[in-house]
Amino acid sequence: MSLRIRKGDKVLVLAGKDKGKSGKVLHVYPKKGRALVEGINFVKKHMRKSQQHPQGALLSQEATIHLSNLGLIDPASGKFSRIRALVADDGSKQRISAKSKAVIESHER
Repeated sequence: MSLRIRKGDKVLVLAGKDKGKSGKVLHVYPKKGRALVEGINFVKKHMRKSQQHPQGALLSQEATIHLSNLGLIDPASGKFSRIRALVADDGSKQRISAKSKAVIESHER
């Protein structure tokens, strides 16, 4: 399975409770088909009593979101765009925006 979304990409949420929000991909889980996005899909986590939380706690943290609900943001226009794969002359693959034909660089590896 070719992953179109990688760590460090700016993505837009296309479906779900956070539809329309955007964020940076922190981690991708390819076997599960999910990604962890900064500031997206917050859930409540109940914490047991401990020394850090003597009364117990209810923490808010980010949960993973399915890759089908995410779309890459075009670096040229700043809007959602589908991407295409282009094989360069040297044999390397590049991700290209379908709308603006701009090359999408992965910021972190």
